[in-house]
Amino acid sequence: MTYPLMLSGHYPGPPRACRATLATAVSPADQTTSPVAPPADAPVPSKPPVLLRATLAEVVGSSMRVAGLSVLERAIKQLHRLQYHVVLASDGSCRLPPYLPASVQVHKVPKPENLTALRRDLSGAIEVGADEVRPASGSLEGSIRVIDEASRRRAERAVFAELLRGDLGFVARYLNKPVSFFITRHLLCRLPFTPNQVTVGAALVGLIGALLVASGGGALMIWGFFLAHLQSILDGCDGELARVRFQQSALGEWLDTVVDDGLNIVLFACIGVGVFRASGSSLALAAGLLNAGLHIGYDVIAYRELRLQGGGGEIIKVRWHLTGGPDMKTRLAKGKRDWLASVHTIGRRDFFILAFLVYALLGVPWLALFHAFMIAGPLAVVAGAQVVWRLRGGR
Repeated sequence: MTYPLMLSGHYPGPPRACRATLATAVSPADQTTSPVAPPADAPVPSKPPVLLRATLAEVVGSSMRVAGLSVLERAIKQLHRLQYHVVLASDGSCRLPPYLPASVQVHKVPKPENLTALRRDLSGAIEVGADEVRPASGSLEGSIRVIDEASRRRAERAVFAELLRGDLGFVARYLNKPVSFFITRHLLCRLPFTPNQVTVGAALVGLIGALLVASGGGALMIWGFFLAHLQSILDGCDGELARVRFQQSALGEWLDTVVDDGLNIVLFACIGVGVFRASGSSLALAAGLLNAGLHIGYDVIAYRELRLQGGGGEIIKVRWHLTGGPDMKTRLAKGKRDWLASVHTIGRRDFFILAFLVYALLGVPWLALFHAFMIAGPLAVVAGAQVVWRLRGGR
């Protein structure tokens, strides 16, 4: 799929087919530079086209890999995700990806004067180099030119620094993220695993940990909580990998949410079973099952609210009638630290999983039952209030 480079100097924008999703791709070999008249009803684009230079001047940096992608491939994916139409000016020096989105048109510029003419034809276009990395995935600002190993590392550090969102908790930001960043950057980015495969693999680690907790043995419970904490760290890797490789998807978001909630429910129940086996207290068993049941009830209502509110697959985006105001993700991103944020901290997965491990190390794993109830109880109240509000006609 190609689009003409109008000799008048005015670029009318790509036809509808050029704004296809990433799944629609064509091989660079199949593209030509022959002028084709645009449809008469072609809409005027809201963004200017992007001229992406892939010439001898960019050949060194364009092939270097930053967070699992070559710099050129990263630029193409980022521009496509930002819904820009891209004219890729190539003199044959830079190796192009085997398949390109339909929004990318390859234009051959074997000589410098051809590139000069192309610039003139694309008057008003945004020009970027194939050796430039833009760390912020949603912006073209702040480019870093990659010309050697030092600049490659600097660009990669900047890409990962952009993942430190404002809604991260204390444990996630200062304990979990440094470890998960290392794993994602130095291991997962170099392997052919998808983010969803990382989610499933981490879930298996968490499930094994929960089963060890249910054993009731002191040392086994400690190891179980340790594996649960390890899963909490690995749980960040899937999202990191998806963002640095531009592989985010609705399925991945939902899979991550359902896996985390499922593991929470299993772990809450297994804590009750483990404490029961260690102490013989039937009250502990009942408390564990109660916590798990309350969490299930909350999840059912929260998932329904996500569907009704169109918030994607993150429960933290649900707007609850009882708490009022914006969703918790928005509150935290804006730096709000009110009583709701404080209560939310206690129930953050990164926080309570680490707390459970500390309780086990101190020889008081039964405290995890109380902590779990402090999480599941308020969640059930908030969810129950949402049901009542809906039944009364709330919208």
